[in-house]
Amino acid sequence: MLTTKVFWLKVLIHLGALLPLVNLYYLALSDQLTADPVEAVIHFTGIGALNLFLLTLLVSPLSKYSRQAFLMKTRRLLGLYTFAYALLHLLNFLFFEVQFDLALFVGEIVKRPYMTVGMAAFVILLLLALTSFDKVKRRMGKSWQKLHNYSYLAVVLAGVHFYWSVKSEIIEPGVYLALILALLFLRRDKFRRWFKGKR
Repeated sequence: MLTTKVFWLKVLIHLGALLPLVNLYYLALSDQLTADPVEAVIHFTGIGALNLFLLTLLVSPLSKYSRQAFLMKTRRLLGLYTFAYALLHLLNFLFFEVQFDLALFVGEIVKRPYMTVGMAAFVILLLLALTSFDKVKRRMGKSWQKLHNYSYLAVVLAGVHFYWSVKSEIIEPGVYLALILALLFLRRDKFRRWFKGKR
């Protein structure tokens, strides 16, 4: 029964993550997106990555407070889809905005703070994705958890990246920053233990 629940929940996650992407690129290729399809694709994949990131971080407190431990079995899948959307967000920018001109891309990262923090978040997500598998986790031992604790830094950086990237409308990124703070607040006991352990 429990295995069946996990299976169907994972099926829903796959469909919820993949179908919007298929629809996005279909509309883009058939010229049915907005007047600025490039911005629409980049924005959609970026927001998708942030939404999936928030869902990934929601799993642990939701599992704890609802006493549904099986929810934890979906966290890695959500995390990998977070990385996949973030990777598409980056690749779309590289392809459409700078035409894979790496020198220009690096220059943009250095000059634009929103890109600096965005790339920092992406690098953390890359490391988390590469080390998310059981075999790697066993080899890393205690250092695995230390690395994956950087997910909290990554989500803050992602929120700041979104906030700084908008030119005028700050309500939406402001809401995301509030949600990020709320998710971190749910982990306040964990953070207190960290600070006490470092004293």
